[in-house]
Amino acid sequence: MNTTEQKKRILSAVQPSGNLTLGNYLGALKNWADLQEDFECIYCVADLHAITVRQEPAVLRKKSLDTLALYLASGIDPKKAAFFLQSHVPEHTQLSWVLGCNTMFGELSRMTQFKDKSQKHADNINAGLFTYPVLMAADILLYQADLVPVGSDQKQHIELARDIANRFNSVYSPTFTVPEAYILKSSARIMSLAEPERKMSKSDPNANASIFMLDRKDDIIRKFKRAVTDSEAVVAADPNRPGIYNLINIYSCLTGKDEKEIEREFEGKGYGDFKLAVGEACADALAPLQAEFDHLTKDKAYLDEILREGTEKASWIARKTIQKVYRKVGFYQSQK
Repeated sequence: MNTTEQKKRILSAVQPSGNLTLGNYLGALKNWADLQEDFECIYCVADLHAITVRQEPAVLRKKSLDTLALYLASGIDPKKAAFFLQSHVPEHTQLSWVLGCNTMFGELSRMTQFKDKSQKHADNINAGLFTYPVLMAADILLYQADLVPVGSDQKQHIELARDIANRFNSVYSPTFTVPEAYILKSSARIMSLAEPERKMSKSDPNANASIFMLDRKDDIIRKFKRAVTDSEAVVAADPNRPGIYNLINIYSCLTGKDEKEIEREFEGKGYGDFKLAVGEACADALAPLQAEFDHLTKDKAYLDEILREGTEKASWIARKTIQKVYRKVGFYQSQK
C-alpha cells in the first residue's frame, strides 16, 4: 500500500492577485484535485509574491482567503493536502536570503518574467520583482519537493531552482531535493478570447479576454459570443485558425468530447450556435464550484482552521530544512 512517506511530494502555489480564470481551473486546479490521490501535496497561496506589484491591503487579504476557497471548491481535500499562506511560514523568506547569496546576478537578469513585468509596471521596477525567482526557488526547495506542476511557459523558473539546488548541494554537501517540472499530460492551455495567440491571463486588462472562475452565466455567455474567431464560420480543429481552435479546446475540456466528435456535432452550424454551446458548457461546469465557493466564504472560521492546520504541517517540514541549511552555511545555533 502506498503511504504518505512513500509518495513523491508536490509543491504548487498561486498568487492571490487578480481573478483566477478558466485557464487556471482547467490547466491547474482541476488537475490538482487528482494529484492528491497519488502524491503528497503542498499547496500555497503565494501572497509574498503578490506584493512585487502594488496591492490594496484589504483586497489582498480578501483575495488570499478567496483563493483558498477556490482551491477547496475545485475539489482539493484539506485532509489530503496542506494549505497555507506563504506569509504564515517565515522560513520562506529566511531561505530566500540564503539562496539569493547562491544565485548569480546574470541568472536573474535573464529571467523573462522580470523583463515582461518591468514593461507592464515601469513605475515600480522594484528589487523584489528582480529577486522573485529566488523566492520561488525557496518555496520549492524548502519543502524538498520532488515535482512542481507547471505550464510549459514556466519551466525557466524550475530550471533556475534546479541550478540553485545543485550549486548549493555541490558547495555545502547534499541538502536539497533537486525538483523536476511536472507537466500534466491532460493540462489544458487555454488562450485569450480576445487574442487567441496569447494565453488567457488573470491580469489581462481586457475583462472580455478571460473567463473568470466566479463569472456568472450571463457574463460567461456574453464573453464567448464576443470571442475572436475568423470569417470561415466552419467549426473545424485547425491550429492555424487560433480563435476557433481555442474554443474547440475549451469545449473539449469541458465536455470530454474529442475534436472529431465536436466537428460532427456542429457540422453545418455556424459560430453563433457553437459559441453559445461553449458558453453553456462553461457555465454549467463552473456553477457547482461557484455554489461551493459561496458556501465556504461565508464560514471564515472554517477557512482559518484549515489555514492553521496547513501552516502547522508546512512549518514542520520548513523548520527541518532551514535548520539544516543554517547549520551548513555556518550560522551558529545556540544549544537548547
